Amino acid sequence: MERLHSKNVSSADNQQERPEIKGWLVGFTDGEGCFSVSVFRNKTAKFGWQIFPEFVITQGIKSLPALEKFKAYFGCGNIFVNRRHDNHNENLYRFCVRSLKDLNNKIIPFFCKNRLLTAKINDFDIFAEIVEAMIKKQHLTKLGMHNIAKKIEHMNRKKPSRFLESSETIRRTSM
Repeated sequence: MERLHSKNVSSADNQQERPEIKGWLVGFTDGEGCFSVSVFRNKTAKFGWQIFPEFVITQGIKSLPALEKFKAYFGCGNIFVNRRHDNHNENLYRFCVRSLKDLNNKIIPFFCKNRLLTAKINDFDIFAEIVEAMIKKQHLTKLGMHNIAKKIEHMNRKKPSRFLESSETIRRTSM
């Protein structure tokens, strides 16, 4: 019986060339992924606050191979273990991409081309706007920081930003 596939597996098995992996990545992200942007205090930052965007997928140990597929496909990010100290028996593992460069050059272009199908698309669109603003260094101005914090309020659980409510922020932005 003749083989229908080339013995040269380098291009045939390159997962970035297989279209089904892209659909799987999108579906997995729709169900388990998160595009988030945090603002937290950092005394070394210009205004005392730092903006921290990240793309995250969290899974238990049994699904660790799925996180490894994300890391291999995108060629960036890290997998971290979150040790559990509650009534659960298994630790959680997180695939995280935090590098602004990798978010801008790998993650965002992928999800712009391969659109999410759930309401998570709204979070992604805001996330992409914020990363673009950060690439343009807008987060290094008071107005830019404020505008980003306002956008964050419309993501995920839609909580008011602590940054916007901070008396320190109010005092610094009114100067």
